[in-house]
Amino acid sequence: MGAENGDCRRSLQDRKPRYAAPRQAPGYRMTAAPPIVRTVAELRAAVAKARGDGLGVGLVPTMGSLHEGHLSLCRLAAQHTPFVVVSIFVNPTQFAPHEDLATYPRDEAADVAKLAATGAVKLVYAPTPAAMYPEGFATSIMPKGVAEGLETDFRPHFFAGVATVVAKLFTQVAPDVAVFGEKDYQQLQVIKQLVRDLDLPIAIVAGETLREPDGLALSSRNAYLDPRARAIAGRLNVIMRSTAASVAQGHDIGLSVKVGHDELRKAGFETVDYLEVRDAATLKPVTDRSRKMRILAAVRIGKTRLIDNMAV
Repeated sequence: MGAENGDCRRSLQDRKPRYAAPRQAPGYRMTAAPPIVRTVAELRAAVAKARGDGLGVGLVPTMGSLHEGHLSLCRLAAQHTPFVVVSIFVNPTQFAPHEDLATYPRDEAADVAKLAATGAVKLVYAPTPAAMYPEGFATSIMPKGVAEGLETDFRPHFFAGVATVVAKLFTQVAPDVAVFGEKDYQQLQVIKQLVRDLDLPIAIVAGETLREPDGLALSSRNAYLDPRARAIAGRLNVIMRSTAASVAQGHDIGLSVKVGHDELRKAGFETVDYLEVRDAATLKPVTDRSRKMRILAAVRIGKTRLIDNMAV
C-alpha cells in the first residue's frame, strides 16, 4: 500500500528521515521469538518504551494463520519503522453467523515462529475477544463510500466489523505506519478512508499480493481447498487477467465482464459473487476510462470463498 493520508498528515517521505530502518545482514534470521502481550496495558507499556528509545512504530494487523503474504507485510513495515507490532486476532465481529469463525485456522505457536524468522517483528499483540470487546462494548464504526457494494452486497456486516476492530487497534497501538495487503483491496480502501475521515496521523502502506506459481493469491483459506478445488482455484487469476486485458484493449467493459463470468462458470466455480471492473480509487462503476481501474472478484468452490483483484 502507498501512503495516502491527506494534506494534514505527513507523507512517508516526510517520516523516513526520523526513523532508521533496522539493518539486517542478508539471510538474517531471528532466533528469539518476539514477546507476546495480551492486554492493552501491556501493549501500551511496550510501545511507550519503544518511543522512549526514539523508535517509530509500525503495525501489521492479522488474523493469524500466517503465510508468506503476511510475512512480506512485516518485512515491508520494518522498512519504514524499526519497532513493528503484529496483531493476531480472529475478529468475531466481521463474521456472520453462517461463516467460518469457529473453524478459521488458528496456530499461534506456528505464527510466532514464522514472525521470529522474519527478523522484522519486535512485538506480538494477541488479545482475547473478551479483552478486545469487554462486557458492555456497544460502539461500532459503520463505513460508507468505498465500503458500499462488492463485498458489502454479500457480507453486509463485514466492513463495520473491520473498521471497528482496526480503529481499536489504531488507538491501542498508535502506530506511525500501518501495513495492509492489496489482496483485500476494498478493505484497503476502507482503511484509507477511515484514516482520512477521522484525521488519524497514520501512514497507510500497501503490500502487493503474493501468489502461488500458478497465480493463485496467497490466502489462509486456501488450506480449505481439496486437490480438485485447488486446481479450479488456479484458474481465477488467469480469467481475471484475460478480462482485464480485454478492458485495457478498449473493449466494452460490460461485455468483457460477462465473458469473464461465463469463463469462471465453465472453469468450475460454483458461485460467482461478483466480477467487476471499478474505478481504482472510488470503487464506483467506471465512467472515465482515463482513470486507473481495478478488476475485483469473489467466487466460491464448495464452502470456500476466494477473493482476488488486480490492476487493469
